[in-house]
Amino acid sequence: MNWALGMIAIVLLVVGLVGQAFEMRRIRKAEYVDDMGAPNIFTRRENLKWYAVIGTGIVLWYVSERSPA
Repeated sequence: MNWALGMIAIVLLVVGLVGQAFEMRRIRKAEYVDDMGAPNIFTRRENLKWYAVIGTGIVLWYVSERSPA
């Protein structure tokens, strides 16, 4: 296992998940004041950058697990 790639992957995953949570909170407060939200909140364009960060973290984690020590 490549520990450097593993740590970078963990950091990217944490940053992506926390960033997406704050982004969704901002979207929900701005548009859905009374409701709990809508199911299509996950498909909004603002979330795509966070999905890319999370996906990159997952790919790096997989690569770090499969690489020889």
